[in-house]
Amino acid sequence: MHAARQPAVAGTFYPGRRDDLVATLDALLERARPAVDTALPPAKAYVLPHAGYMYSGATAALGYAELERRRGAVSRVVLLGPTHRVPVNGLALPDAQRLLTPLGSVPVATLEPELRSTVPQVVDSAEVHEHEHSLEVHLPFLQKALGDVEVVPLAVGRAEPDVVADVIEALWGGPETVVVVSSDLSHYLRYDEARARDERTVAQVLRLEGLLDHEQACGATPTNGLLVVARRRGLTARLLGMCSSGDVVGERRRVVGYAAIAFTEPATG
Repeated sequence: MHAARQPAVAGTFYPGRRDDLVATLDALLERARPAVDTALPPAKAYVLPHAGYMYSGATAALGYAELERRRGAVSRVVLLGPTHRVPVNGLALPDAQRLLTPLGSVPVATLEPELRSTVPQVVDSAEVHEHEHSLEVHLPFLQKALGDVEVVPLAVGRAEPDVVADVIEALWGGPETVVVVSSDLSHYLRYDEARARDERTVAQVLRLEGLLDHEQACGATPTNGLLVVARRRGLTARLLGMCSSGDVVGERRRVVGYAAIAFTEPATG
């Protein structure tokens, strides 16, 4: 096992210098905090985007501003994102003990042998993770919002929704665990077409309906797995916000869509 995975997109998808990254995260979270509904119970799971911070950072921050409320209570984050560069059958861990960012290192949770035996679809692959951005861009947000937490970073390749769902269920845990699925929405459509498609996709997710395809969301595979779990467990989905790169930078000929969606467990007792 490798000691650490080096950051691949620091300096491109997000600032590479620690001070600049802290300032960027502070600004994004400060802008998102007024939208947090403190009357609602904390969410158990989120779908959040993974583009460069200048494009989707404000949308992702809507979820992390909520998660800040659970700082000190959450100690583990199950983080799932799609593979963009290296294909894999099943789901891949990074074969590393730590994930590095300009803010320091994030420990990778050690899965007990008994748990590993229940999720044979999970493999170890440094190659799959080496240049993958879908998980990495969330790490600085997690460090800033939750402080010292360990992660289970799963790059999701070719896998059926029920397989992904079974892995999520095996790692579900209690209030100490949060699940974050990394996904953008439509890619490179004209602004109005993208907005209409993304609104249909979000409505489908809010109804907990699969199957999403990869024209709707690049992270369709892990999202579909989460939707299976949401139906099994009676979760409620709630839209925190959505936009596209066209709303951010003004270029409307080819845009990428983003949404932040929270999933809450049913009340007990």
